Amino acid sequence: MPAVTPLSAAQRLTVRAAADAFLDTLPNPNTVRAYAAGVGKIALRFGEHRPLAAVADDEIGEALEALWGSAAVNTWNARRAAILSWLAWCRERGHTAPAVPAWAKRLAAPDSQTPARSKTAIDRLIARRDVGIREKTLYRLLYETTARAEEVLTLNIEDLDLTARQARVKAKGARAKTRRRGQAREDFVLETVYWDAGAARLLPRLLKGRTCGPVFVTHRRPSPGKVVSPRDICPDTGLARLS
Repeated sequence: MPAVTPLSAAQRLTVRAAADAFLDTLPNPNTVRAYAAGVGKIALRFGEHRPLAAVADDEIGEALEALWGSAAVNTWNARRAAILSWLAWCRERGHTAPAVPAWAKRLAAPDSQTPARSKTAIDRLIARRDVGIREKTLYRLLYETTARAEEVLTLNIEDLDLTARQARVKAKGARAKTRRRGQAREDFVLETVYWDAGAARLLPRLLKGRTCGPVFVTHRRPSPGKVVSPRDICPDTGLARLS
């Protein structure tokens, strides 16, 4: 009679139990709903009592294809990302879990349908007398650097090299991280953006002798009840960063 090898606790973990345990760790209800749309459907497809360790990588890919293969690109990417996070969470806790196969790739997002403004249109907008210097500078910087609005709005005066017409911005994907021992740190992907003569003429007028703090600030000081980081307050004027 062959010997019976008992399964370890990690091998006995079912797909449904792993999915529920992962979703229970998510603090934000909106995140739970978004991730449950992917993780929950995968768990339902494999069955309530199927051991997670018994699921193969290709089965994960085939389930993704069956459930969202004909969905919009953003939906496919969101569901795939949820499954990746779930399976990585399981492995980090010592469970035997499959992986999303390499052939189930993240898809490139389709090009935006928003038409780009022409240089003539930008020039005409900036020439208007009813547009303030702050907005003119922002529009010109966005056009000449092709940077994202969030990247430009988070610039501080200290980040600018006005002579070289360049600045270092925190590129998309920058995330605050924490060391395992609790020591906080910030890791950022920095990229250099460059502007042309149009923004170079407007920036000195916008800054008006200011030497530090946010480049783009509001016209009003923050209310007493609003919590604002000191980094987002201009020390020269007391105004908050434009967001």
